[in-house]
Amino acid sequence: MSANPKAAGGESSSLRPFRVNFPEADLTELRRRIAAARLPEKETVTDFSQGVPLATVEKLVKYWGTEYDWRKVEARLNAVPNFITEIDGLDIHFIHVRSKHADALPIVVTHGWPGSIIEQLKLIEPLTNPTAHGGTAADAFHVVIPSIPGYGFSAKPTSTGWGPERIARAWDVLMKRLGYTSYVTQGGDWGAIVAELMGAQAPKGLLGVHTNMPQVIPPAIDAAALAGAPVPAGLSADEKHCYEMLSAFYKNVYYGFFMATRPQTLTALTDSPVGLATFMLDHDARSLELIARSFDGVKEGLTPDDVLDNITLFWLTKSGVSAARLYWENKLAFFQPRGVKVPVAASAFPTEMYQAPRSWAEQAYPKLVHYNKPAKGGHFAAWEQPKLLSEEIRAGFKSLRG
Repeated sequence: MSANPKAAGGESSSLRPFRVNFPEADLTELRRRIAAARLPEKETVTDFSQGVPLATVEKLVKYWGTEYDWRKVEARLNAVPNFITEIDGLDIHFIHVRSKHADALPIVVTHGWPGSIIEQLKLIEPLTNPTAHGGTAADAFHVVIPSIPGYGFSAKPTSTGWGPERIARAWDVLMKRLGYTSYVTQGGDWGAIVAELMGAQAPKGLLGVHTNMPQVIPPAIDAAALAGAPVPAGLSADEKHCYEMLSAFYKNVYYGFFMATRPQTLTALTDSPVGLATFMLDHDARSLELIARSFDGVKEGLTPDDVLDNITLFWLTKSGVSAARLYWENKLAFFQPRGVKVPVAASAFPTEMYQAPRSWAEQAYPKLVHYNKPAKGGHFAAWEQPKLLSEEIRAGFKSLRG
C-alpha cells in the first residue's frame, strides 16, 4: 500500500493507526464539573416513573467524581488495534482485531445510542479466540467495530445526510478497504438498523446479518402500539407479549423524539457531565433498572464502570449533540421490516424493548437462518451478556461459513 493512496472521489484510503490518550487536564475538568453539579430535589414517587431517581444520581456522582478511573478503559481500548480512515469525506474510527485462525469469518459489529464501541469490547475475545471461550476454531471471526459518525472518535458530520442508509454503505466500503471480499454484519439498536439496511442494500460480498433488535413489527401493529391502542385481535401469545412490551416502551421514548426534532437544543449534554449521564441512563425502563441496581452493588449485568466508561467517552469527545443528530437524520420507522434480501439470524432477548416473535421474524426475513430466545439479557446485549450474544452470533452464522 502506498503512503496515501486515493479512493474513489479522490479521498485518501489510507488506514491511520490511532491511540486514545486524553490530556490529564480534561479529566481534572471533568471531576471539577462533577463536584460542582447542582442536583434537583428528590422525586415525589417511589419508583422510576419520573426518571432517574435522585439516589442513583447521588451514588453515580460520588463514584464518578472520586473513585472512577478513565485510564483503565483507555488501556483496554489501546490494547486492541485502532485506526482512522476517510470514507465519503469523513474520518471514521474503527477497531480491527484479526483472529489467529486463518479461516475466520470477517464481521462488522455496530453499536447504538446511548452506546459506543465500548459496548462491543467484551465481544472481541469470544469472537476472535473462540477456542478459549467454549467454541472451536471453526467459530472464529475477524472483528471490525466502527464508531458511528458523530460518536466517539469518528468525525462529526458538518453537513446533513449522514443517516443510517449512508452509514450502511460506508461500512461496506470499510470492509472491502480492509481486504474482505465476503463478510457478515451484526448490531443492536442503531447497529441493528444499520446491519439490516446493509442486508436490504445487499452489496456484493455481504453473506448475512445478525440482529439482536429484530425489526419485524408489521406497520399496522407498530402504528397501533405508538398510538397506545388496545392489543389488536388475532395475535398469538408471543405476538401479544411483544405488542404489550412495545406499547410500554413507546410511552417513555420521548428522549428519542426530542433528539429527532431538536438535537441542537441539547447543548447541556456537551456542557454538563451529570446532565449527560442522567439523559443517557434513561433509555428504556428495564435498562434504567439494570443500571440503577449496579450502583446499589448488584453484580449481574452491568457494573458502574461499564456505565461510566461509556458516558465518559461521550463527554470527553463532546459527542452528546452530534450523536443525537442521527435521530434527526433518520427518516425510517425504527422497528418495521427493511426488506432484507440476505440471510438473517435473529436473537430475541427477553428484556429487550420488545421480544420479537418468531412468526413476525419469518415474515420480515424471507431467508431466516436462525431464531432464538436467549435465557436472559436486554437492550445492551453486547455489554450486559457478551457470552450469550457471542454464542448467538456463532450459531447464527454457522450455516453461512464456506
